[in-house]
Amino acid sequence: MTNTQTTTIPTVGEELRPFTRDTGFATWNRYAAVNDEFVPIHMDDEAGRIAGQSGAFGMGNLQWSYLHNLVRQWAGDDAVILSVSCQFRKPNTKGPVTAHGRVSSVRSSDAGTEVSLDIWTEDGVGDKLAPGSATILLR
Repeated sequence: MTNTQTTTIPTVGEELRPFTRDTGFATWNRYAAVNDEFVPIHMDDEAGRIAGQSGAFGMGNLQWSYLHNLVRQWAGDDAVILSVSCQFRKPNTKGPVTAHGRVSSVRSSDAGTEVSLDIWTEDGVGDKLAPGSATILLR
């Protein structure tokens, strides 16, 4: 499936279509297998509790990947992702994690349209887990 960017210029305040994944042991185990990240806090509720959480919790880099998916889904394959940043403020526990985004600024240049985004992940009750930002060049 190929993403294609619309030819319309984004507007400040425009919301990106959310990107949602259900998380839990199965998701974390698949991610750990790819990244060789079999850490007890991601695989065992008791280890998560010992670490001060309500149980096992997902990898921060998995939330990072959800943010990248959100941005690429919105920007399309021809866009250049110039930067992405986030701060892990709260771990994701079992259940849905949704990546959100909103256009915060738009600037035209000879290279294309540079778009700044406010991005973040939320858990199933709407608590922000990883707020951040991204800058995209639309050509």
